Amino acid sequence: MRDVIVGTAGHIDHGKTALVRALTGIDTDRLEEEKRRGISIDLGFAHLELSSSVRIGFVDVPGHERFVKNMLAGVGGIDLVLLVVAADESVKPQTREHFDICRLLGIPKGLIVLTKADLVDRDVLGLARLEVEEFVAGSFLEGAPVVGVSSVTGEGLDELRARLLELAEQVPVKDAASHFRLPIDRAFSMRGFGTVVTGTLVSGAVEREQEVEAHPGGRRLRVRGIQVHGRAVERALAGQRTALNVAGAEPLELPRGTVLAEAGLFQPTRSVDCMLDLLPNAKPLKNHAPVHFHSGTAEVEAQARLLGVEALAPGQRAYMRLVLREPLLLLPGDCFIIRMFSPVVTIGGGTVIDITGHRYRRGEDAAARLKAMGVPLLVRESKYGLGLSELVARTGLMPAEIEQVARSESLIAFQQPQFWVVDREWLHAALGRITGLLREFHQRNPLLAGMPKQEVRSRELAGAPPFLLDAMIEREPGIVAEGETVRLAAHRVVLKQDEEQATAAIEKAFQDAGLTVPAVNEVLAKSGVAPGRARSLLERLLRQGQLIRVAADLVFHRAAIDALRTRLAAHKGERFSVGQFKELAVISRKYAIPLLEYLDREHVTRREGDQRVVL
Repeated sequence: MRDVIVGTAGHIDHGKTALVRALTGIDTDRLEEEKRRGISIDLGFAHLELSSSVRIGFVDVPGHERFVKNMLAGVGGIDLVLLVVAADESVKPQTREHFDICRLLGIPKGLIVLTKADLVDRDVLGLARLEVEEFVAGSFLEGAPVVGVSSVTGEGLDELRARLLELAEQVPVKDAASHFRLPIDRAFSMRGFGTVVTGTLVSGAVEREQEVEAHPGGRRLRVRGIQVHGRAVERALAGQRTALNVAGAEPLELPRGTVLAEAGLFQPTRSVDCMLDLLPNAKPLKNHAPVHFHSGTAEVEAQARLLGVEALAPGQRAYMRLVLREPLLLLPGDCFIIRMFSPVVTIGGGTVIDITGHRYRRGEDAAARLKAMGVPLLVRESKYGLGLSELVARTGLMPAEIEQVARSESLIAFQQPQFWVVDREWLHAALGRITGLLREFHQRNPLLAGMPKQEVRSRELAGAPPFLLDAMIEREPGIVAEGETVRLAAHRVVLKQDEEQATAAIEKAFQDAGLTVPAVNEVLAKSGVAPGRARSLLERLLRQGQLIRVAADLVFHRAAIDALRTRLAAHKGERFSVGQFKELAVISRKYAIPLLEYLDREHVTRREGDQRVVL
């Protein structure tokens, strides 16, 4: 079944609600005040199965100028518009404003309905047709069907249904595989069910028992039940009018404008860089002007900050930043409308380009940046690249789309231990700096196998994720990582004769000492080489594993430590005190305490009070 959302648009009292009722049999005026006053105040919803394969969801919007903000809350997710014009009145002020809103939101198709055809003769109806065709000339409705109808007599309704079916069959099927987003237009409590929210599912899909997140605020909710056009279903898809029974919030905590999305995926923003079209009949828009911002079902106050110009003339298009007073969940590609602060009339609209709140430097070309906006630019602007989750949150793209973009010539994607994208030029430059850093290190420390990995990170990748250095080294054959040491692939430690003799002397001194080792400085002083060279030789033995540092000035030969481990293994599960350990190892307390702490760290023993347990 193809689900298509159709919205009404038009002046107050031009018969929008009566038309929807005549087509569907459903009265969308649900409020008592609406019935008493005979006008639509809030959004109304109805549905109609036009054929076995096409189902229409109607969003009936109010036409009164005071309720245009309610109209905006309903028009965001529609596929087709019914521009409703009363044949006895023709185009009126709210007809123009509603039509401007539809154009600014990029609604692709629709048709024109001349209502109240029973109240005029054929000549007047023909004149109304000419006037409305002239009104929409040059717009997305130029050449659209114009159908005269009477909601009272039923005249023209069959033709309208046929025309609707033709258009609905041309509407592309929305992608249910994209990220789930549902802007809430109603939230209420239903006896026996609890909180129910409704909205047009603009993208993705939602399933029963799924965890979702309400933005702004980040409240996690559980979907207890789903209805589509009054029918219980297990899963709702993009393009459907959807009602969700949710657990985890009261209706007042989910006001209109809240957006439900996949849990843990997105973050609301207060900064929106966009392309804005200012209507020809609007006043010039000045820098820092306050406006009303509408997107989806949300409305917030905002400040317009022009990028590169001091004012925007009527009919012009320009890049700008909108700073929102309250955070909203918005993604690149979302459409919006702005209205003057006072008087409150529609003045323009556009498309979201960037939600990151990028800080523009003095002299930076904002227009050029926004023209180039995409994954490569976002990666290039970040200091050390971006992970998959960050790219999804900033772009709204699916992981597969991001992975495809990451295969471009300007980017490099690391797959392990997690997906991470860096700029190719940055990577080459960073590896060049690391190579130079290692070369200098080897020149200063020819007896050391390499530079500590943590020192390389702190010097060149401070603040980067720890895995990034390893991932970079794997792509660079000229650099080798050995444990926690990094060296140039060409680097080899070549000892002089006196250094070889000193190395053997240092190792033998600790090996002969067993578990009652001498002080490190004492051993180095007797090595036969200068203190600095002796210290380097000691560090080399430690990195190679022949020696083990237990404390700052306490080094043991590996053979002695291995023998101690073997001796303890024979007592697995037994408990012993420090005194018993001293007797077992035949050492003094000076060595016993540091050795026990080392064995605890190595999970050979575990401290329990004043005793140890052999693991």
